[in-house]
Amino acid sequence: MDDDKDSNWVKARSSIVWMAAIVVAFGAVWWIEHESGKELIARKQPAASAPAGKRVTLTPSADLPQQLPAPRELTAQERQWARTAWTYFERNTDPKTGLTASVESFPSTTMWDASSSLLALLSARELGLVTQAAFDERMARALDSLGKLPLFADQLPNKSYDVRSLAMTDYRNQPAPQGIGWSAIDIGRLLVPLNVIAWHHPKHTEAARRVIARWTTSQLAKGGQLHGMQAKGDGGFQLLQEGRLGYEQYAARTLALMGLDVDVAADPTAHLQLVDVQGIRVPADDRDPKKFGAPNFVVSEPWMLQGLEFGWTRTGREMAWRVYRAQEERFKMTGTLTAVTEDHLDRAPYFLYDSVWSGGQAWMPVNEKGEPYPKLRTLSTKAAFAWHALLRTPYTQKLVEATADLSEPQRGWLAGRYEEGGQPNTAVNANTNAVVLESLAYMARGPLLHYR
Repeated sequence: MDDDKDSNWVKARSSIVWMAAIVVAFGAVWWIEHESGKELIARKQPAASAPAGKRVTLTPSADLPQQLPAPRELTAQERQWARTAWTYFERNTDPKTGLTASVESFPSTTMWDASSSLLALLSARELGLVTQAAFDERMARALDSLGKLPLFADQLPNKSYDVRSLAMTDYRNQPAPQGIGWSAIDIGRLLVPLNVIAWHHPKHTEAARRVIARWTTSQLAKGGQLHGMQAKGDGGFQLLQEGRLGYEQYAARTLALMGLDVDVAADPTAHLQLVDVQGIRVPADDRDPKKFGAPNFVVSEPWMLQGLEFGWTRTGREMAWRVYRAQEERFKMTGTLTAVTEDHLDRAPYFLYDSVWSGGQAWMPVNEKGEPYPKLRTLSTKAAFAWHALLRTPYTQKLVEATADLSEPQRGWLAGRYEEGGQPNTAVNANTNAVVLESLAYMARGPLLHYR
């Protein structure tokens, strides 16, 4: 009888494993379909910018730090944290193409996540986690693959690729021979590591140049604004304005270096409103999502990345400070540690914009359509590390201490911790681990794209 039970259990176990695999695969597909929201593509063309006389004036905050923390040597603990983050890229990079999966065990990448992987490699070299020879081999392989990618309409990188074959795919990583369009913001982000290479790693400059030389960059901007290519319901495609406050200025930093007119996108006051969150006047996009069809959420991501990679401009620093201060103030008022940004999740809908403010509501996680998920607010690992690297306040020290246990040395850093219930958000992905590496490299050396 016991033997029969064991036999039945073995049979049932194989079925359970098979069903679990289906659930995980479905979840990955669900997430990847929703990841495209980063593009923030407007369904209607918004006005170019507000008239100068009607623009909001942004005055410096009285508590804005006069100086940012200077670079310093990492502690032994911080170096171990960096090694853990690098583990993700060692485990999830395709050995033939050198490109890295966006999410653990899901062999697909967007240009945003391809950028994260290159920035992780550059940061790992800054921190001495890889030898010069290993860096050169990895970088050469990745750039060679990026230079071979089939382009959408022979013009620009498609939104998604299979990291094993370099084939164009849809967001489910299913073959899409004609492609699904391009994202100006994602391509702008890819230009960040390519510029770092040109400044600091001249051995790879020619390979980086070959990647860009195939692109028709003139398609990325029109009338001073960013434009992406978006699939239509009838199977066609259309060029649409792309980006909202924070993301636009981030991408414009590098697209301007390509000689593109991104005058409106680069101007943070062109579509600025100030909204009250915890008594802090937080910068938000003034374009109405109902009218233009693109959400206007405020998250930490673009402000953190601008600081870590370029160093803040005077206006960018003020805006970033307000986004950070609202989160610190929420902790002071509620006792809840708060560090929110866009993040992967280990459950449906698998990707959310955990917002300081979105569509009139504070502290609301939303999907790319602006639909709320209030029970899935998380303390973000990458936001904790990035804000601490940039500001190093007593509050950011608390954030890092609260997320320090969210790592698995054999896999990398988990995305965060759910506010409700306190359970870890066990999603492991390229973006979280890249930002952790970028943050630690910033603490040691300053911005990545910086003269040294």
